[in-house]
Order: sequence, then structure tokens, then C-alpha cells
Amino acid sequence: MTVLENIAQNIAGLRADQRFTDTDHWAAHGAQWASGESKRIECLSVVDETHDVKTFTFHSPDYPALAYEPGQFLTVSPVIAGASVSRCYTLSSTPTRPFTFSITVKRVPGGTVSNWLHDNLRPGHALAASGPAGVFTPVAGPARKLLYLSAGSGVTPLMAMTRAAADLHADLDIVFVHSARTPKDIIFRDELARLERSMPGLRTLFFCEGAGDEPDWDGPIGRLSLDALQRQIPDFKERAVFTCGPKGYMEATKALLAGAGFDLARYHQESFDINAEAEPAAAPAAPGQALDSFTVRLARSGKAFTMSADQTVLAAAKKAGAVVPSSCSQGVCGTCKTAVLQGSVEMKHNGGIRQREIDKGLRLLCCSRPTSDLVIDL
Repeated sequence: MTVLENIAQNIAGLRADQRFTDTDHWAAHGAQWASGESKRIECLSVVDETHDVKTFTFHSPDYPALAYEPGQFLTVSPVIAGASVSRCYTLSSTPTRPFTFSITVKRVPGGTVSNWLHDNLRPGHALAASGPAGVFTPVAGPARKLLYLSAGSGVTPLMAMTRAAADLHADLDIVFVHSARTPKDIIFRDELARLERSMPGLRTLFFCEGAGDEPDWDGPIGRLSLDALQRQIPDFKERAVFTCGPKGYMEATKALLAGAGFDLARYHQESFDINAEAEPAAAPAAPGQALDSFTVRLARSGKAFTMSADQTVLAAAKKAGAVVPSSCSQGVCGTCKTAVLQGSVEMKHNGGIRQREIDKGLRLLCCSRPTSDLVIDL
């Protein structure tokens, strides 16, 4: 059976609401890259979405189709100035069209990878990538009534979910609320308007901080507020909420909903900061607390260094000059997965490692703090 026949058979055999939230359906679309496995992907096209946002579409020479859930991300690793640098980007494409896949990237001031992609990646160029990964998907909270809240490039996972729902004619009630600086900064603006016309269950609402160069803009001006939610979406408390955007936006949105009495059991947000380019800060010590220090030895290079118990192993290793592949720095993507050969760590991850990998001695260095001296496989 061909991949195309496999997809058709699985779509035909599921009701719309099931196939939108069923993990087995997405797994049937094509080959799934192994956790942490790096593959070569080739760029097929580059499209300007706004003045500072581009969509890059790829295919994989190794697989005819890529299996993923809408809302998951890839970790791409371009070689910049002679070094491989990794970053996580949500797949903005829909897994219902699995033969090509896309990431939509906003140029971040000072961002090493986003600027390199904008300035250098062209059709025919190849990159290393790993994934897909992430738990910010409809499978995380299957529901028929949905509220999507996004800001900036946080629109991408919610766009993937909306595209999938459209392709599958899913019987869903979706209100898609997006916040942007000005109307010209609204990513996927025209496509969302087309989808709204073709999908009876979709309603879009755009909040802009200002009208910019569109004086005739008749949409809401200002930021999302509780008053606006209550007026525009009076049934918002009945919906499952999916939120993605800069860290500050997600924190403010969650606080707004909590203050309104929304049941946070039905609240889902992307677990890494889509604009993050730096390592997380060390955990603060309690007043008067004396921090333990430990010695870490890198088995391959022979390098050794001392670190405190409040640091992540990744941050300390990089500070000591070790070359460690990493991306999200929040225990999501799995890029920094490394074997701890001796010693122990406290690891609090966000789904970027499987239990069987932990059982084998692997740890995510970005979210691991030492509880003893260590020897790690670097």
C-alpha cells in the first residue's frame, strides 16, 4: 500500500472529530523520525508572509512523508560560522499534507538562527533537522469548542491545527484570536480570511496595538483584555484554550483567564518561548542557603570543571567551553540529550525524553542539575 493510499484509508475510517485528535491517525501518515535522530531536509520554497516573517517549505529525501501532530515542532540545525546551531520552530504546515512540511520564522533582532535563515536559506539548500516533538497538540485536550489565542509568530502551531481541521472537515467550533503590532504584521492574514469563509465553524478576530499604515482598519485596537473576551467571545469559559506567543504574552493570558474563573484544566500553552535565544537563568538560592558545588568531567574531551547545584549542566558546560548541541533549553526538544556515565542529577523535563531513554542513562542537560560529581559523555 502506498503512503497516499494509507492516508486516504485512515481518513475515510475516522469521524472528523476523532481524526483531528487521534494520535494513531497522525502516526499513520508516514515515517516518524526516531527521538533525537538528525535528518537532512531540503528547502523547496521561501515565501514572505510579512515584512519580517518567512515560511520555509521542505521535504525529506529519506522519507516520502513525515508523521507529526499539528502543533509539534522541528529542531533545525544550520551551520553558522563553522558551528552547528540548533533552534526549535513549530511546523506551520498540516500533517494532512505530509509530503512537504513548513516552518514559519520571524526575524528576531540579534537572533542567530532566525537571521541566518532569512538571509541565507534558499530553495535547494539543505539543513540538518530532528524531531518532530512537542505536546502542544489537539491530542493534549480533545474538545469540540476551541479558543486559539496567539501573538506574533505564536500563530504557527494554531495555524497548523486550523489547516488540519479544514482539510479534515472536522466538526469543530473554533474562535481564533491573534494579536499583532499592526494589521500588516498579521501573519497568515489572507489565508485565515479564506479559511473563515470556507469553514462554518471558524471565526477569526485580530487585535492590533495600532492601525499602522492602514487608517481604515476597523478591527479592535489595543491588547486582549477580559472585557474584550467577555464581549467578543461570551462563551469562552466553555472552550478549551490553546495559547502560543512570547513568554510575557502567555503569562499574561493565563493570568487573565485564571482571574476570570476559567478552568485551567482546559488551558494549554506552548512549553518553550518561541523567541528565546538564550540559556535559562540559574535557579535562585534561598536567602542564607549555601550551595553545593560539584565537579563535572567530560569523558571524551577530558575537560573538567566545577559547577554549583543551582546551575543546569548545559549552562555550566557551555560556560566551561564545551560544545553541546542544544535548542529549546527547556526540556522539550531533546537536542541536548546526553548520557550521564557516573553520578546523578535532578531532571525536570517537559517531554523531550522518553522513559526508556532515561532508563538507559540519558538525560537532558538543559533541565538537569547535579546532585553529585558527574562524568558525562561529551
